[in-house]
Formats: sequence, C-alpha cells, structure tokens
Amino acid sequence: MTHSTPTVTTERSGLRSGRLGVIGIVFFVVAASAPLIGVTGAVPVAMLLGNGAAVPGAYLAVGLTLLLFSVGYATMSRHMTNSGAFFAYVGKGLGVNAGVAAAFAALVAYVTIQLAIYGFFGVVVSGFAGGLGVDLPWYVWSLLVWVIVTGLSLLSVDVGAKVLGVMLALELLVLVVAAVAILANGGPEGWNIGASFDPTLVFAGGFAGTAGIALAFAFASFIGFEATAIYGEEAKDPKRTVPIATYVSIAVISILFALVSFAMVTGMGSSQVADKVIELSGGLADPAGVLFGLTEEYVGSWLTVAMGILVITSLFAGLLAFQNAASRYFFALGRGGVLPAGVARTNAAGAPIIGVAITSALAALVMIIFAIAGLDPFLNLFSWMSSITVIAIVLVEILVSIAVIRYFMTHEGGTVWSTKIAPALSILALAAGLYLLMSRFNLLAGTVPDGVDPSLPESAWALNGLGWFLVLLPFLALAVGYVVALVNKKENEQLVRDFAS
Repeated sequence: MTHSTPTVTTERSGLRSGRLGVIGIVFFVVAASAPLIGVTGAVPVAMLLGNGAAVPGAYLAVGLTLLLFSVGYATMSRHMTNSGAFFAYVGKGLGVNAGVAAAFAALVAYVTIQLAIYGFFGVVVSGFAGGLGVDLPWYVWSLLVWVIVTGLSLLSVDVGAKVLGVMLALELLVLVVAAVAILANGGPEGWNIGASFDPTLVFAGGFAGTAGIALAFAFASFIGFEATAIYGEEAKDPKRTVPIATYVSIAVISILFALVSFAMVTGMGSSQVADKVIELSGGLADPAGVLFGLTEEYVGSWLTVAMGILVITSLFAGLLAFQNAASRYFFALGRGGVLPAGVARTNAAGAPIIGVAITSALAALVMIIFAIAGLDPFLNLFSWMSSITVIAIVLVEILVSIAVIRYFMTHEGGTVWSTKIAPALSILALAAGLYLLMSRFNLLAGTVPDGVDPSLPESAWALNGLGWFLVLLPFLALAVGYVVALVNKKENEQLVRDFAS
C-alpha cells in the first residue's frame, strides 16, 4: 500500500482551504442535527414514554453535558486541524492504534445515520406524494434523493453550505414562530417552568426509568454537532473558527429543542401531556401530529403545511451534511494510509471524490437490500440505524475526552479546567449517557423481546438477539479498527506524521 502526502494544498490530494467561516460550519452542523425531525419525531416519544412535561429539561441537561465535552474538544482543535476530527484527536492523544479504532467506530456512526435518514425520507415523501395521487414505494424516492445528494456533494462544500443555509433558516423560522405563538397564548394552563425544568422532575424515575428514556432520546437528537472539526481544513482561521462553531452549534441546538419542547408542553398543558400526545399522535402512530396539531391550533394551517414541506427539506439537509462528514472520514483514512491512497483523491472542486463514491455506494447497497427484503423503512432502516449511530458517537466522544487529558499531560496549552477537569467530568457524564442509550436501546430500535413491556424500569437491557448485535456493533467496529491498525503498522507511519502536524 502506498502513502498519500499530508498536504492540503493540491487539487488531487487536498481539501480546499479557507472556504468556510463560523456561520457556514454552523449551518452544516445544525442542519445535520435535523431539528425539525427531532422535534416532530423524538420529542413526542420522549414525552409519552419518558418524563412527560420535563422533557425540555432533559434537552438542556444533555446540552450542558455536550458543552462540557466541547471544552476539551475545542481546546484540542487549536492544536490540530484534520478532516478526520474525532479519530485524529484520539490518535494524537492515545496513539495511532486507538485513533484508527475510533475512526472505524465513527464511520459506523456517520454511515448509519445517513442510512436512517434515507429510510425516513422515503417514508415521508412517499406519504406526501401519495396524498397528491403519486403512489410510488419508499425506495424510489430515497434513491432519487440519493442521486441528488451524491451530485451536490461532488461540487464544492460552499455550494452545499448555501443550500443548507436557506433550508436551515426556513426550518428554524417555522419552529420559532410556532413556539413563540404557543408561548404567547399560554395554553390551557399557562407557563409551568417548574414542571419542565425542575431537576427533581427532569431526573425523576432514575436512569433505568422515565428519566433515562427522555435523556436517551435527547442524546439522539444532538447527533451531528461534533462535525465542526471535520471542516477544519476547509475553514477560515480554523484554530479560531472551529471552537466558536462548536460552542455556537451546541447552544443553538440546546436552546431550540428546549424552547420548542417547552412550547409544546405549554400548548398541551403540563398536566395533560401524556393524554394529549396520545390524542394528537394517534398513540404515536404519527408523532409529527403533535407539533402539527399544536401549530394548526395556535398559528394556523398555513404554517402546518409549511412544516410538512420543511420536514422533507430538513431530511435532505441532513443527508447532505452526513454525506460530507462520512466522505471526509474516508478521505482522512486514505491520506493516513489505513485505506488505499487513492481514497484521499479530491476533484477540481476540492471535494473528496472517492470518499463520496464509497459513502454513496454503501447507502445504495443497503437501501436496495432493505427494499428487496421487504423491511420497513421506518421501523427497521430508520430505527435500527439511528440507534446504532448515537451509541457509536457517544463511545467515540468518551475516547476523545480521554485523549485530551492524555495529550495535555505531556504538551503545553490550555488551562487545568479545559485540559483536565472539564474532560474528566465529561467522561463521567458521557458514560452515564452511554449507559442510558444501551440500556434503553430496545426503545430506540424497537428490539424488545416478546412478552416484555419496554416502559417498565426492569425492562432495561431486555434485548432480543438482533438487538444485542446492533447495540454491540460500534464496539465491534472499534475492535476491528484496532486490529487493522496493529496489522497495518507500517502503513500507519503516515498517520503518525498527520497526527503530529
């Protein structure tokens, strides 16, 4: 296996630098979190199966945890600029073998979340088109958008940022308008801040109970924020841009989810949340019906129609964002010598052309398999893949925090808070989050053994055979990556040079 050079200045082996500012990166990251999808999909489920009116507080708690993680993450970004982001940071702090292992786990996360969104997109567009008299199966729509996403990602990252910017602005606008209108009305019981943000209520029921369910869904809604560092090589002044973009992204996502979910609680009445969620969603058959119903009641049908359209564009924005993230991971692995050097090839527009091709080919293959097997695009493709994603991301975040501490034990920079205390606290908080995700994987992925009630605390860790395979897949990828690094030690010399840069 031959080595590629680490330079980022040529069109054939490097990404185009200086093309993204703070706002451009934030557009990519917040779009990747697909806030409209999280609010219409995850929030109602968290309210009904989790801690009800206290869900807004769960989102703030997770946001604060990730801000804590970002202290060390942002400090590390000032010492290293690499499109591999997570795996590069782990490699710099814990060594090449650990870095490659983290890369494999992170790739699982980005590939599976894109697959999840393809499944959700197919369901949503198929239903929307069916209402207009166009009856086509989900995979036709998913493969059609696959062509568009692949083509756009081959152009240039700033073109993608412009597209995402317009979509995200509209998405945020409708969410804020709906939230403000509901809060201004006050709903049937007025504002009940204590019911939503009192810590004793937010954490009621413990990790194995209702609080654990709500916090697990909240963690799942933040997927994508960590992508800020992936665009470091294409950023203007990355040592300043990436840290700022990281903090801004988490703050925007946290405040948005907390605000909109609090408005939803207010609109339903804090004491009636469970009953109203069941009523508006048809027993969770249509979770989006909760926000849509409240919006129609407090604003009007015109905004509900706009929301329906923007759900589709939000899914598209997420597909494009994760396509960019996954392809840049492949690029970094190719440049580092873990994958063939040709994987690090970029086109004249500065896009990682081989990384895009691999990401797109994997997505198409899995969608075709699911279609041939007749598996459900939402209950199977979306639920399974998104559940794997969130476990993989939190697992790698823990490794990043450990790497930050280890790196600054032997290197100058940062403060005791940013290089020791904050990362250590984030390890504890993220480990608790990982426990929540794994112990409630049966709810996230729908892999509950027959005869088990998943809403009961004692059902934590109750998984069928498929569930255990899915929940352990990120750990398997981590182990495979470590073995590959051990076997591929000579080729990894390029990674040593990259991590030292």
